[in-house]
Amino acid sequence: MKAKVRTFNGTTSPEVTQRETDHRKLAREAAAEGFVLLENKDHFLPLAKGSKVGLYGAGAIRTIKGGTGSGDVNERDSVNIFQGMKNAGYDVTSSEWLEDYDKLYVQARLDWKNEIFTKLNGDDTKFFDAYSATPFFMPSGNPIDEEKAAADGADTAFFVLARIAGENKDRFDTEGDYFISKEEKAILAQVSRCYKNVVLVINTGGLMDLAFVEEFDNIRSILQYVQAGQEGGNAFADVVSGDVTPSGKMTDTWAKDYYDYPGAEVYSYKSGDLMKEKYEEGIFVGYRYFDTFEVPVRYSFGYGMSYTDFEIRTDDIKVSGRGMMNPKVSVTVTVTNTGDTYAGKEVVQIYASCPQGRLVKEFRRLAGFGKTKLLAPKESQTMTITFPLYQLTSYEEESASWILEPGMYGIWIGNDLNTSVLSGALELDEKAVMTACENICPLKEKLNEIVPDAEKVQAREAAWQKEVKEKRMSVIELKASEIPTEKVDYQPVPEELPGKAGKIVESLSVDQLALLATGDPGRAQGNALGSAGISVPGAAAETSPCASEEPWNVTTIALVDGPAGLRLKREYQVDNGEIVASDFLAALEGGFFSKPQEKRGTTYYQFCTAIPVGTLLAQSWDVELIKRVGEMIGHEMELFNVTLWLAPGMNIHRNPLCGRNFEYYSEDPLLAGMMAAAMTLGVQKVPGCGTTIKHFACNNQEDNRMGSDSILSERALREIYLKGFEIAVKDAQPMSIMTSYNLINGVHAANCYDTCTKAARDEWGFAGAIMTDWTTTNVQIQGECTAAGCMRAGNDMVMPGLPEDHENIKKELADGTLTMAELKRCIYNTVNIVLQSNMYEGAVSYLDQFDDLDTYLVVK
Repeated sequence: MKAKVRTFNGTTSPEVTQRETDHRKLAREAAAEGFVLLENKDHFLPLAKGSKVGLYGAGAIRTIKGGTGSGDVNERDSVNIFQGMKNAGYDVTSSEWLEDYDKLYVQARLDWKNEIFTKLNGDDTKFFDAYSATPFFMPSGNPIDEEKAAADGADTAFFVLARIAGENKDRFDTEGDYFISKEEKAILAQVSRCYKNVVLVINTGGLMDLAFVEEFDNIRSILQYVQAGQEGGNAFADVVSGDVTPSGKMTDTWAKDYYDYPGAEVYSYKSGDLMKEKYEEGIFVGYRYFDTFEVPVRYSFGYGMSYTDFEIRTDDIKVSGRGMMNPKVSVTVTVTNTGDTYAGKEVVQIYASCPQGRLVKEFRRLAGFGKTKLLAPKESQTMTITFPLYQLTSYEEESASWILEPGMYGIWIGNDLNTSVLSGALELDEKAVMTACENICPLKEKLNEIVPDAEKVQAREAAWQKEVKEKRMSVIELKASEIPTEKVDYQPVPEELPGKAGKIVESLSVDQLALLATGDPGRAQGNALGSAGISVPGAAAETSPCASEEPWNVTTIALVDGPAGLRLKREYQVDNGEIVASDFLAALEGGFFSKPQEKRGTTYYQFCTAIPVGTLLAQSWDVELIKRVGEMIGHEMELFNVTLWLAPGMNIHRNPLCGRNFEYYSEDPLLAGMMAAAMTLGVQKVPGCGTTIKHFACNNQEDNRMGSDSILSERALREIYLKGFEIAVKDAQPMSIMTSYNLINGVHAANCYDTCTKAARDEWGFAGAIMTDWTTTNVQIQGECTAAGCMRAGNDMVMPGLPEDHENIKKELADGTLTMAELKRCIYNTVNIVLQSNMYEGAVSYLDQFDDLDTYLVVK
């Protein structure tokens, strides 16, 4: 294998490239597909182009494209809603208010910057802590001139509420964050008085309270914009004009009140104890709680309106592969656009009610879904959605197995959870064990999990079972004897390592092994923001070059932040053949915090595409679209010599106040797993490029994320917080996994053998490399997390790498607390990935070596 000859990244011309133009089109399409139309009274939207409109609110001109921190992207430019509306031909009458707002915003940002630097007292090493602990709140804007507004000739106004959130800090259930502020509400009241019709736009990374909407009768439509990337403004105009019919669906439950969420009063900092986070809701997360405990909601999971109407007819339900290791359930439906004006797409959602046996279960869970093509008025499409019977199992801790309890399994079909219709059932004669494994991550203290009222649960189950019989629905009989049991074969640490990677690892010295166990400290990547990197300016880290010479030829690979696009420096300079070092702050928020630096030599430009945030992408419910977005990112990785993209983020939306929810997909593990798998399949279609699914696992809050202990039952861990990762691994085999900062039942995730090795490798068959999150081993808030501990756990790479990590590994090798076999196993996994990277000539798709991928959920 011959390593590529590396040249400087990017172009020396600042001109827009064809690649940027093409990629912006896909980013625009993805954004429009994910917007959710929440309200549309009297079919108010779409609104004809050329209409006069007022446009107000913080997000109108300072539209938030994505979150802060490592998930940011330094794109060329971003289209705000004001620009998008003007580009589409709307006559925006409020430009004076918007210009005044922009001046307020600029000053507020400068004040915020000064506040952060004042806190530092000259110690720049504490920048990220000060930055994340000082969130920026958007100014509300000045009151509007009601006399001017009322006379501007517009009947309609858009009001755009905006919120910023990001890494290392959770949101607040206060005015100006989860709740509308008095100032915002006052401006909205003015807008409501001056205009006949108001469209409310929610430009936030996470959910917020919408109770205030009930006070304004003339709010005709509500659109959840989320954070739509650099083409968001144009995509918004596409939807409100009717060029695109909205088809996005909620990936979370929107509660009527924040305190309706389970555990809302003790989430994160609200409990007063940031060292322990007790997951007392157990498996009842999101809609599993609201649906089971019968708590009314504002908008249900899976909900979203269209400009047209659809009919979903169930044609057939069947089970195939009986007697085989992986039996499947297939549901065939016919979807018809029953409207007469607009073409549109519909999302078919399949939910299952599992028997309430010895294990108490949620009333319904998502079992499968599929999105139609664009259907013209009166056009129909027949589609078959196939999912594994395994999706209906529950985890039984006592026997350490995934089981199907005997009884009836109801199949519900619709276009959201609350309106889904009971359409058939399966009936199992006896208990079936589908997978026999071993217990992991034992609880070390008492946990009082909530349980629903048994009588109510049984009554509801009896009611739907009665409906099945009375309506003579199809009931498919299943026999436990026809369902084989898979017994997990847990592997010891290998004594011999296979293939070329094995031969290389066996020939390396102890020093080389220790160096390859981490990123390269010599690449100036000590900061948690991951701003440096020699070969790829802005990379989060690079692997060690210690074995790059003959005979090993193990080149280095670059790892780059995500998940809303590649986070590289927009530009850098090359002087006398070397990249000019720059302030790490140059890679943060487009260089807003960095000091002006004199340019030397030749300037190179690295303009990456800022795609919509994870939540918005997931709201498309379109795995084929996400694969296309992933392939687009893969081609940018290829262009900029990036091997591993530190994305997708796929943690569960456990609570709406998590500061990083925008990066993640959903409160549901099946949807999160399928979206991560689709993104991975797209990226890894490009030769030698790979994803890094993260943060593994139970990283569901940002406050004290490096010291918080997630305390939960094994069943909740497996059914909710690991399940999405399991699906992504089985369906797409990502090149890598990143562990999280937190502890899981007293053990740091980075040092957790149970999750890294037993679950990921032995149970799911993960074949790639596992890495830590940045500086995991260097910050000890509670418990111990060491580099050697990572090696013992099967966590192969400590990132970004510090000399102390190498010292720890060598010391524990000498003490015998870390074995050479354990260390070599980890280095083998890293070397194996490097050898398959795009840093070699003739690289092929990483996916080529695997069979049976992309089969967990199949839609035809």
